[in-house]
Amino acid sequence: MRTLLTTGLAALLIAAAWPASALAAGQEPIVFADASWESIQFHNRVAGFIVEHGYGRPVDYIFGDTLPLLHGLVRGDIDAYMEVWIDNIREAVEQALESGRVLNLGSNFPDAPQGWYVPTYMVEGDPERGIEPMMPDVRSVTDLAKYWELFRDPENPSKGRFYNCPPGWVCSDINRAKLKAYGLDEVFTAFSPGSQAALNATIAAAYRRGQPWFGYYWEPTWVIGQYDMTLLEEPPYTDECWATDYGCAYPFSKVLILVNADLPEKDPEVYAFLSRYETELEHTNRALAFLNETQGSMEATAVWFLREYPEVWRAWVDEETARRVEAALEAHGA
Repeated sequence: MRTLLTTGLAALLIAAAWPASALAAGQEPIVFADASWESIQFHNRVAGFIVEHGYGRPVDYIFGDTLPLLHGLVRGDIDAYMEVWIDNIREAVEQALESGRVLNLGSNFPDAPQGWYVPTYMVEGDPERGIEPMMPDVRSVTDLAKYWELFRDPENPSKGRFYNCPPGWVCSDINRAKLKAYGLDEVFTAFSPGSQAALNATIAAAYRRGQPWFGYYWEPTWVIGQYDMTLLEEPPYTDECWATDYGCAYPFSKVLILVNADLPEKDPEVYAFLSRYETELEHTNRALAFLNETQGSMEATAVWFLREYPEVWRAWVDEETARRVEAALEAHGA
């Protein structure tokens, strides 16, 4: 856990830049739930930079697992949870909201997709790399049966290879059921890559060589930000389909921003800012790709985003706050 702006010198600098009312509200840090995945850490640093430099508040990031962090939000140990994947912990989130101790500020970004992808160059080609379309008429997962030989499995050459989720993930079993529901199990094997890192490596290797690849993935991630991938169409999701054979699209995942119910009183300006915080999937995909390409820090990635997308974050704050954030970005250096 790291606390910012706690030295006496920092306090003097803040006093020169922000009114006394802001100082009074900012005596206690704004605490963000810092879970283990990269996208929430990125959004925390974006919001934290604005809270620190735009509103002059100290900031803390508390690392933990999903449910303990939610319990901390209910207790008031945490002020903001910037990325709650509600489908993963729906009952706990509903209980937290019903308690009145947690407020729902809406979606951080549009509902997140997951499903079956292929590299876009397989459908559209890539003239710059001299790649011709390999299957230009493919739009749906069911179109892939006639192209299975493009994906021939080295371990079972009589079928194509579908890159499945790592073992132990729920989607691993779901994908096998989906292959059967679409009749694709007759021409494809579900290959387990062993880990997320290994799955990522298969995409990177195929993309680098301009080769076929077919498998499961999701957003937002650095992989989708760095590589142009096409999500194949499936029949629309229904509860009935999901309860029988999974022969339809994955449901989109809703990702919420939740805050402790005391935040509006503790810091109304920060609460108003977080209420307006909203991004697109592309923003997170591109930011995580930048993080991966530069192998830099999450703080540097947040600075990159704020410089790259001023039209996005300026809509969250008033003009005076925006000027302070821009001054901090200029002072931050390259």
